[in-house]
Amino acid sequence: MRNIYYDIYEDLRDKILDGVYAYQTYIPSESRLTKMYECSHNTIRKSISVLMLHGFVQPVRGKGVLVIYRPERRANFVLGDIETFKEAAARNGLVAQTRTLLFEHVRADAHLAECTGFMPEDELIHLERVRIFDGKALIRDESFFLASALSGLTAEIAEDSVYAYAEGVLHMKIVTSNRTVNVDFATARDRAVMDLLDFDMLAVVTNHTFNEQGVMFESTQSRHRPDFFTFHDTAVRGY
Repeated sequence: MRNIYYDIYEDLRDKILDGVYAYQTYIPSESRLTKMYECSHNTIRKSISVLMLHGFVQPVRGKGVLVIYRPERRANFVLGDIETFKEAAARNGLVAQTRTLLFEHVRADAHLAECTGFMPEDELIHLERVRIFDGKALIRDESFFLASALSGLTAEIAEDSVYAYAEGVLHMKIVTSNRTVNVDFATARDRAVMDLLDFDMLAVVTNHTFNEQGVMFESTQSRHRPDFFTFHDTAVRGY
């Protein structure tokens, strides 16, 4: 079950992204928001704290909560947020689809355990997908999922949304994702399945994702063509 404050955060975030609450304007007051969403002041404060954490707003003493987000021209992935590929594509106004290239069950050996963070002998689902934006294959994902945490997962489900299946069908609560971003040379596999043009370097995001039980159920490396994406995070000092 999703928390109310997070649903309100997403609604306010979408209004900011859509320009309803524009850059350098103030969102409605806390009292007005409690009436709009029929919730407590504490719930609104939690929603605003998440907006602030993700760089959408900044409270200004004596004035209100100011929108500080400016839209990007490229597709924008928020590093501090956990959202599905479909959610990110919809937020960026893009026509997107996923194509599953590989779906197999494997058992982690010592090398795979070292690379992914799973334990040796764990049964894993090895999944390779390409993410297609407006007809162009721009992301290649290679994922390993803990099979015991995602019982019943199929290639067809993975082509739609693993997270939607985990949350909606298995009732898993996805809590934390640790991410790193680096730059890597394009591989022969990247060139075979992605529309890379003349690019020989890719932006690579690696994430390890945990559920509410503290179980790591996913290790994914996402390899992005660099001209199409920007990765957004927010830093706060001494607030």
